[in-house]
Amino acid sequence: MRLYLVDDHPVVRAGLAALIDGEPDMELVGEADNAAAALQGARAARPEVVLMDLQLGDGPDGVAATEALLALPDPPRVLVLTTYETDADIHRAVAAGATGYLLKACPPEELFAAVRAAARGESALSPKVAARVMNQVRTGRPALTARESEIVGLLAEGLGNKQIAQRLYVTEATVKTHLVHIFAKLGVDNRTAAVAAAVRQGVFRR
Repeated sequence: MRLYLVDDHPVVRAGLAALIDGEPDMELVGEADNAAAALQGARAARPEVVLMDLQLGDGPDGVAATEALLALPDPPRVLVLTTYETDADIHRAVAAGATGYLLKACPPEELFAAVRAAARGESALSPKVAARVMNQVRTGRPALTARESEIVGLLAEGLGNKQIAQRLYVTEATVKTHLVHIFAKLGVDNRTAAVAAAVRQGVFRR
């Protein structure tokens, strides 16, 4: 199967390339360190599976890159391979259409099993990620959206509603609406508790 790597760390790409080279049924057909290069390279190389990091430097992130790749006429499967495991990150990746979500700490055999599953169109989650998803199902609380997670981050910086509205180019009424949803999802009733709960539940990285 044809694989493509998207990661902004050359050492990580080199390590993954060496691992892939040892798999007789896999071929590395290209790599990129940003979303734009990934889209251009995938168009030309036509991989079956793309291994996608979430953080790609200063440009669009791995979620945006995933959405762009899946909009291609003959899209590849996208398997997220990252160090981040918050509920918000997982939710964003899956909502964007990623076939699977793995952590970079996983053993090679787990990675390659997930790649083969992704190539077959099957979902693949690392055990830790699967546990987070199951916990979310058990608690019955929906994950924060990307914008809600962003607002929690601004709350953690100590910004008020007006400042948040200015930072995000929205109205204060919109910020207040988001806060109502955030409080409900996190089961809290104030800003300080929202930040604490988000950190505790792993839906926000400080």
